[in-house]
Amino acid sequence: MTAPNQLIIMADEFMMGAMGCAKERTGYNVVKTPNLDRLAARGVHFTKAYTPGPICVPARAAFQTGRYVHQIRRWSNAEPYYGEPESWGHWLRASGHRAVSVGKLHFRSTEDDNGFDPEIVPLHVKNGMGWVPGLLRRDPLPFDASGFAAGVGRGGSDYSDYDRRICDAARKWIRDEGVAKNEKPWNLFVSFVSPHYPLNAPDEFFDLYNDAEIEMPFCYGPDERPKHPAIRHLTNWSDYDRHFRDHAHVLEARQAYYGLCSYIDHLVGELLETLDDNGLRDSTMIMFTSDHGEMLGNHGVWTKMVMYEDSVGIPMIMAGPEVPTGKRVETHVSLIDIAPTIMQCANENAPNDVTLPGASLFDIAAAPNDPDRTAFSEYHDGGSDTGSFMVRWGDWKYVHYEGYDAPQLFDLATDAQEINNLADDPKHATMLAEGDRRLREICDPTAVNNQAFADQNAIIEKYGGVEGIRNNPALHYDHTPISDEAG
Repeated sequence: MTAPNQLIIMADEFMMGAMGCAKERTGYNVVKTPNLDRLAARGVHFTKAYTPGPICVPARAAFQTGRYVHQIRRWSNAEPYYGEPESWGHWLRASGHRAVSVGKLHFRSTEDDNGFDPEIVPLHVKNGMGWVPGLLRRDPLPFDASGFAAGVGRGGSDYSDYDRRICDAARKWIRDEGVAKNEKPWNLFVSFVSPHYPLNAPDEFFDLYNDAEIEMPFCYGPDERPKHPAIRHLTNWSDYDRHFRDHAHVLEARQAYYGLCSYIDHLVGELLETLDDNGLRDSTMIMFTSDHGEMLGNHGVWTKMVMYEDSVGIPMIMAGPEVPTGKRVETHVSLIDIAPTIMQCANENAPNDVTLPGASLFDIAAAPNDPDRTAFSEYHDGGSDTGSFMVRWGDWKYVHYEGYDAPQLFDLATDAQEINNLADDPKHATMLAEGDRRLREICDPTAVNNQAFADQNAIIEKYGGVEGIRNNPALHYDHTPISDEAG
């Protein structure tokens, strides 16, 4: 195909079901996303898309490099990407394409060559270090999550203000640079930070919803919450839910999240309008996705970090030249599939010595649905006393917690809310074994878990051990603050 320009748009913490076009995810039907719905109608909606890791920094490193978290050993929010191994941005630039970013990257620093030139209003991890206390996984330091509930509501935040600047800067680049005649097409990566908490939406978008439209989270009652000890260890530490005053406060948080999703939809609409206004609609491949999802109180859990669908599931829409129109693809896909997609779209190849585990979304969209394809995710960050590993195939999900003789197995065709763990049911022993087989085709969970803890223990020692981390106030914060570079 003739190589088009590429506009890759990423939101942060945008769950797969929070779009009007996501009909398969019931419970979120009130979410208003007209621009994303129109984008899906003119392209392909991958309805079963997943993050390689349900936390910001590892997911973005995997996205950037096209490799799994364990392959690049960027395990946590304190182990950011720093330009190695090389990314699809490096490969595009080496082949004569422009690769430009606008907005949140969450890498180590602009001083590194992360693959983009330039990085416009970038946001990286704080002080080049990231969230170091999260490395103390088995015996975590106390974490004050009270600000999460205290910050919900209307009025917007510095994050939503930052997203406005990201959109304006990206539109300016398209008008000033995107229309220029270059030998090879460009790639523009626009990365928003909403609907990541604080769950505080600008008034116009908060007011798109009302209390009557918003449902309480499912499996929210005390007796309905996860009993698995690994999940309990995590949620007892990151106890976001404990700080809500009452059900009305919970509903306000969910309303604000939906408002932020609509806000991102609005900004996406402005970007698409700018392409149209500058005659670039028919010569640009557009993709929309997120780094991970958001639990939104379901199972009593907020943010991400767990292997439930709302945490690991993400939106994935692609439209533009050579993309089928109005197609829904049910094959399992992942952020790691984006690197080969970008390279194929550019008519370029990754270096000969690089083997990517993903596949091009162009090829996946052109083929019949493949229920046998495996999606994989892993987590090795704050609150986890061991590595957790997920595989998805067909209607099934298998979750392994290293060192625990307590896997999870869900049949999502009959149990979309992941309530009934079938792992101990002898009738499902074959599917349990199949999940374990698929996991071990991708990695050895014992070896991966040991490597993660060894790498993280080395960093802990670098900061003076547990006491050094405990007594360093510069290392303690909640979500990443807006940096000077980000404006």
